[in-house]
Amino acid sequence: MNSIKTLFFIAFTFILTSTSFSQTQPEDDKLSLNSGTIDNQFEFVIRKSNKYQEYKVVKKNWLYTLKAHTLDSLKAVHNDLAETRAVVENQAKEIADLKTNLSNTQTDLDKTNSEKNNMALFGAQMSKTNYNVLMWSIIGALLVLLLLFVYKFKNSNTITIAAKKNLAEIEEEFDEHRRNALEREQKVRRQLQDEINKQKKA
Repeated sequence: MNSIKTLFFIAFTFILTSTSFSQTQPEDDKLSLNSGTIDNQFEFVIRKSNKYQEYKVVKKNWLYTLKAHTLDSLKAVHNDLAETRAVVENQAKEIADLKTNLSNTQTDLDKTNSEKNNMALFGAQMSKTNYNVLMWSIIGALLVLLLLFVYKFKNSNTITIAAKKNLAEIEEEFDEHRRNALEREQKVRRQLQDEINKQKKA
């Protein structure tokens, strides 16, 4: 009798704690020991068992059959649980892989954005703003140097033209002076020659 009570206690505990099976039985279901839910099978055993005072007399083969069905159901639940755990582990692994890929993608995206927003100059990375400021500064400096060169060139050209003009004037004055000097020399020679001729005659 104690073993029967123990089996009933185990069976009812299983029924109360199991979430895989229906807790309510429609009145239309036909009760059977070899089909239906475990709850229906227990209901079949309870209803079909004989009464003895406040006890129920249950056939041993029914108990063994019910035990076998209960164990099969537990085994199926355990198998489902193992499969669910395997699926969860696979999904956890896939999630970890996805997180790793997402992290790598984010790193690549940050690198791409950094390269997009920065410019390489002589191997050094600098922002586009700083790059533009540097380039315009170089262009401005070159423009200033060009204007300075043009100014110096024009100034030098003006000085050169003035120097050439002065040189031409000096050369012209020198030629005039040389002609005058030559004329004076010739005049002096003629006068000297005249004096020599006078002395000879005298």
